[in-house]
Amino acid sequence: MRIPDWVVYTLILSAFVGTLFYTNTKPVYEAPIYEAGRQDGPLLPGPSVFDDRILIQVGEQKDGIGTAFAVNRQGEWLTARHVVEGCDDVAVRVGPNTYVPADTVEIDPERDLALITTGRSPNPVPVDFTTPLRVGDRGYMVGYPQGRPGEVATRLLARSKLVSRGKRQGEDSVLAWVEIGRTHGLTGSLGGLSGGPVFDEAGRVRGVIVAESPRRGRVYTAAPGAIASFLADRNITLETNKPHAYKAETYGREGDRARRTLQVVKVACHVRG
Repeated sequence: MRIPDWVVYTLILSAFVGTLFYTNTKPVYEAPIYEAGRQDGPLLPGPSVFDDRILIQVGEQKDGIGTAFAVNRQGEWLTARHVVEGCDDVAVRVGPNTYVPADTVEIDPERDLALITTGRSPNPVPVDFTTPLRVGDRGYMVGYPQGRPGEVATRLLARSKLVSRGKRQGEDSVLAWVEIGRTHGLTGSLGGLSGGPVFDEAGRVRGVIVAESPRRGRVYTAAPGAIASFLADRNITLETNKPHAYKAETYGREGDRARRTLQVVKVACHVRG
């Protein structure tokens, strides 16, 4: 007996839908990367008068949380200036409910960078502030958004000009990264991620997170050259560990490892009275 065509089509459609739902419900650790496969892009050009301009309003400092990362074993941690500027007390978290107060905090008067000094920092991150970046390079941002552990996957878009107004005024050439994924549970603002590192796929730090534009889905980092100059001007000795590769499937676990080993730490700012 010949099977009607509509029965055959129904069976095929059912099999396709069943496969689709099975694939989409497979549990994963990290959020998906929302982009197709990419090819290596052109080298990132230098700053230009045509770079996109992003306006940020700087107000009075308040109690808050940010992120920092160790650049050597001498107790020197790199962060963003706006995380610590104007704070009466600054401390880094080294364990559950355990904070170490900063001995000194040094800010860059020109760029959104700062250096926190404590007694020691046993596990510095691997850094690379000299190898050219390419448009389309992936970056994995690690820190404490909203004061909680979290990571963001990004793709390098272009250079931008960060224009500050309000309590602090100035212009700074930065790199713009577009969000392509987040680890599960991270929604809303990325406040608290400022000062954290952006790792490349090889596991080397290529920038410091300084701002976000939620409406545009972008995150901005200090340029590698600016960071290298900031550290060189202060005779900071860089030490490095073996890098761990960051991938779409593993960047959440690698972020957890970076925090657990105190490569990346939470920064607390307290403003008295």
